[in-house]
Amino acid sequence: MQETLKKDLQLGLADACGFVLGAIAGWQTGLALGFDFLGSTEWGTSQLIGLALILLGCGLGRWVCRGLLARFGSRGENKNKKA
Repeated sequence: MQETLKKDLQLGLADACGFVLGAIAGWQTGLALGFDFLGSTEWGTSQLIGLALILLGCGLGRWVCRGLLARFGSRGENKNKKA
């Protein structure tokens, strides 16, 4: 049970970090390209493109963090099994 809890906590933390960091990266990309979603009260094409970049950043951030966890998280498990 403890290994399952540890793995679930790692996955949850990877998801949370990936979503937040990805959203920030998507927002900054939108700002750099001139698509400000958060700074505007309108719902035009520019704001919707900014929102799409934020959502894309969330998904990509989660995907990257899950990949890093799969790559580097398994190394720690192999060390524990050898001991």
